[in-house]
Amino acid sequence: MEEIEFTINGEYIELLGLLKVVGIAQTGGHAKMIVEDEEIMRNGELETRKRAKLIAGDVIEVGGEVRIILK
Repeated sequence: MEEIEFTINGEYIELLGLLKVVGIAQTGGHAKMIVEDEEIMRNGELETRKRAKLIAGDVIEVGGEVRIILK
């Protein structure tokens, strides 16, 4: 599994923004499709909220292939 460490600037980053900034989604529409297809796990639980506010310490898994550790 590929692992990415991402440092948040500010208090949080929205899920759709994270998917775009790390290059998993090419567009906002693509990011929405990934979330709607239930491919996102946040700290081991399914995350279905597109605008979920992710904070430092969260671990996001995308499709069982990519793990993003937020700092």
